[in-house]
Amino acid sequence: MAGILAISTLFLAFIVSLIFLRYHHRKFLGRNAPRSGENIIAFGDSLIKGVGASPGKDFISLLAKKIRRPIINVGHSGDTTASALKRLRKDVLTQNPRIVIILFGGNDIRNGIPRKVTFHNLALMIDKIREHGSAILLLGIRGGILIDYFRWYFWQLAKEKDIPFVPDVYSGIFIEPDLKYDFLHPNNEGYKLIAERVAPTLKELVRAYYPIKNESHT
Repeated sequence: MAGILAISTLFLAFIVSLIFLRYHHRKFLGRNAPRSGENIIAFGDSLIKGVGASPGKDFISLLAKKIRRPIINVGHSGDTTASALKRLRKDVLTQNPRIVIILFGGNDIRNGIPRKVTFHNLALMIDKIREHGSAILLLGIRGGILIDYFRWYFWQLAKEKDIPFVPDVYSGIFIEPDLKYDFLHPNNEGYKLIAERVAPTLKELVRAYYPIKNESHT
């Protein structure tokens, strides 16, 4: 009985998440619109950097090909949300960002950082990027193997900040050896899957926020 109740609860949470995403997806374009900048910056940890991928096969490189625009990769292995905040200005805000892709949280889990601290840091990060006049694309990861402790926090953060969000980009990869390079990182095929999950939302942002240069690709 308890097992059925748990499954029902998870299913209901999933349906609610989908409803929120469909509603929120259209709403963010205007509220998230950049006021300045030119470049797309990918800001994150080793998943953004592409540890485990062959040259050009990390998911940021694959995304750049899909949107036909360069993406500046400032991923840094081992970054927590706290260490990322310290390098935000130097690595992101000084590079004329128009859209900033954010992916953090994995190393916070590994280091036992409380969830409230992780998402407080992410909120500060988003506020600083928005104050700079840039748009944001938030990427989520799973906050646990058996139970996703991050899921609700990510949805709430995206809702609170009115930003586009792609949930759990690492879904299914962690438990699939054929998609992994080592215990933590995807291989080429794993990164390809992540790129396919992120590309639709990023393409929509590019169409909305680079309207003149992107006319021939619509």
